[in-house]
Amino acid sequence: MEAAMDLMRRISPKESETALSALLSLLPHHSADLLSQVDLPLQVCMDQQLMKEFILCEYNRDADSYRSPWSNKYFPPLEDGPLPSPQLRKLEIEANEVFTVYRDQYYEGGVSSVYIWEDHNESFIACFLIKKDGSRTGHGRRGYLQEGSWDAVHVIEVGPEEEGTAHYRLTSTVMLSLTTENKSSGTFNLSGSIRRQMSHDLSVAEGHLCNMGKMIEEMEGKLRNSLDQVYFGKTREMVCTLRPPPDGIQLRLPEN
Repeated sequence: MEAAMDLMRRISPKESETALSALLSLLPHHSADLLSQVDLPLQVCMDQQLMKEFILCEYNRDADSYRSPWSNKYFPPLEDGPLPSPQLRKLEIEANEVFTVYRDQYYEGGVSSVYIWEDHNESFIACFLIKKDGSRTGHGRRGYLQEGSWDAVHVIEVGPEEEGTAHYRLTSTVMLSLTTENKSSGTFNLSGSIRRQMSHDLSVAEGHLCNMGKMIEEMEGKLRNSLDQVYFGKTREMVCTLRPPPDGIQLRLPEN
């Protein structure tokens, strides 16, 4: 299992689904652990009732159906699918509205979904998802990429309230994949994933949603900086070493 997870961490996100399928065939007795620990590029479905897109993941799936955060219905229809309590459903609706604004401000488009469900120890878990298709034919507004996607998964475990505070544990994963193509540089591919964790004990005076939003905003800033230093920085260093640019010209990788 350890070797399988180490392999998945080194697989390109574009090939992770194929690699996971192969590992499930080789290690059927570890299928539950693999499915729960391996993050795959996010998929999008349409809420046929409200005609709004939502993101598919393990946290809103039951059998072969997925619950929409907009209508609270399963697609394909499922009669006895689990639903959040009225209190958590109210928080889920508010979280989706706020996260839509956050997505538009930071990502200039894309699809987002928030799912909230009860935990076993009188607390709850929230999953915040963002998928941005940055290709020329997708949600990208700048059109620099031939192909490109950014998939972000933020899972927050919220502990029970004690004396006006609660414990928050955030686990965030970002999967990045991009391809550029032009006459001067040819075809360039870059992909990878990164995962980080953060824990805080925070006052609930301003509400759980405010606390979770601040943690996600802080974490995404750290992840973007890490990706810029690890992937783009190292790639720029290697390219400049192998093919030093002419004097007075600074190499810049394409942005989206």
